[in-house]
Amino acid sequence: MDLKVIENLLDLIAESEVNEVSIEEGDFKIKVKKKADIEQQVPQQLPVQYQVPAQPQAPQQPAQPQQGQPAPSSQQQASSETAEESSSEPSGEVVKSPIVGTFYRSPSPDDDVFVKVGDQVEQGQTLCIVEAMKIMNEIESDYAGEVKKILVEDAEPVEYDQPLFIIG
Repeated sequence: MDLKVIENLLDLIAESEVNEVSIEEGDFKIKVKKKADIEQQVPQQLPVQYQVPAQPQAPQQPAQPQQGQPAPSSQQQASSETAEESSSEPSGEVVKSPIVGTFYRSPSPDDDVFVKVGDQVEQGQTLCIVEAMKIMNEIESDYAGEVKKILVEDAEPVEYDQPLFIIG
């Protein structure tokens, strides 16, 4: 059977309400079914759901108080941990990743980095690139100020909404 004849046949079937056609010519056989008909026969599949098991955490051992000193309350421990965390992180505005991808500090490996800690940046200035699906996305600062801290290493994968920079 000629290829043009088959193409014309397929066009006719696509435009018509016929769901299935079988043609036999000598030892040549062709059977065509519309996809819509197949979907009607197959029940709708439920969406796939993934569950990620929680990582087991080692039980935390409370610090042993020295003899003669009262044990600190859990509220005191929590406030001291919060104070330690806040003192280690500089204050300022946080620039977060708008997409999942790979973080790059410079436009190419041979070029200088966009910004360093201590640099003054303007609102709209490019801070880094996040590569996603082979597309280089320039991430711009939403704030004007000094780059206080860079929270991600070069060529490191980043998640959506992950903090990248602190600008103060």
